[in-house]
Amino acid sequence: MDLRQGWDRFRSRQWQIAQCAVAAGIAWFIARDLLGHETPVFAPVAAVVSLGTSYAQRLRRVVEVTAGVAIGVFLGDLLVGQVGSGAWQIALIVALAMSAAVLMDAGALFINQAAVQSIFVVALVVPGAGASFLRWTDALIGGLVALVAATVVPAAPLRRPREQVAVVLDTVAQLVRGGAQVLEDHDPERGLDLLADARSTDSLIRQLRMAADEGMAVVASSPFRVRHKPGIRRMAELVDPLDRALRSTRVLVRQVAVATYHRRPVPPSYLSLLRDLADAVDLVITELREDRMAVGARPALLAVGEASGLVERSEEMTAEVVLAQLRSVVVDLLMISGLEQLEATDALPPPPR
Repeated sequence: MDLRQGWDRFRSRQWQIAQCAVAAGIAWFIARDLLGHETPVFAPVAAVVSLGTSYAQRLRRVVEVTAGVAIGVFLGDLLVGQVGSGAWQIALIVALAMSAAVLMDAGALFINQAAVQSIFVVALVVPGAGASFLRWTDALIGGLVALVAATVVPAAPLRRPREQVAVVLDTVAQLVRGGAQVLEDHDPERGLDLLADARSTDSLIRQLRMAADEGMAVVASSPFRVRHKPGIRRMAELVDPLDRALRSTRVLVRQVAVATYHRRPVPPSYLSLLRDLADAVDLVITELREDRMAVGARPALLAVGEASGLVERSEEMTAEVVLAQLRSVVVDLLMISGLEQLEATDALPPPPR
């Protein structure tokens, strides 16, 4: 299982890894072979750190890395000629470089780069005439290479938010449909298994949020992907209602497990509502995969909500909570179809009395 997860992580980051590798090689080639810098170590370092394995805030990383290198190199060159190199000299220069970056109200990456590059200067680079300028130029070359590379991104990060939305909704449909089957079969063991499945879904929303953030970062950094911005933003706006829908579904499944475990009766009409809700969720998935905002699935969701106000009332509190949670899921999904919170709530009739 761990090996497969590792492979999946690699596949999701293979483009960024290749991009960092190519950018590092190009930065070295430009600084060493085209400009004649003898050991342009800061060029590939700046390129790799600026790009990283995430699309988020790449432009900011380029600026922070380049500026951090400039501060670190400047202070390193300024002091190494005066105090020499050694353990206490490195400690002093790192403290001064980080302090200067903090006083400039810099970000964490800026501060770290100022410290790291000052260490490079003291420990590895012999200062000489014009060396500071060359090292800063190397960092600038690496940053510019990273900036150009950041504009070239594949389509995968743009598809991932929509794909992850479908994964979350498919999970909701499976849990709701599974709950109906558990109630029909009166199978407490399967109910507990379904509850365990529901409790293992926490990571889905986190992955969706990451996918949406990464998609927004791509369209922000690449002029070739700007046209995708409205679609990515729409997917990002679905994160919160999807989170609520999944939470409501987990509570629903828990009540289903409790009802079957304690053999508490649930009206058959509630089971029919659960199956109709799962079918409506399937329609939402189909709409979103067709790059539509699930408006076409709204009638099916409204039909489930309407029916939830007409079914008979149960004397069992657990059964009533199942119905209440079902209605909550419908409200959350209506928001995914484009309704506001109050509109979605008002669209459902009062619960049965």
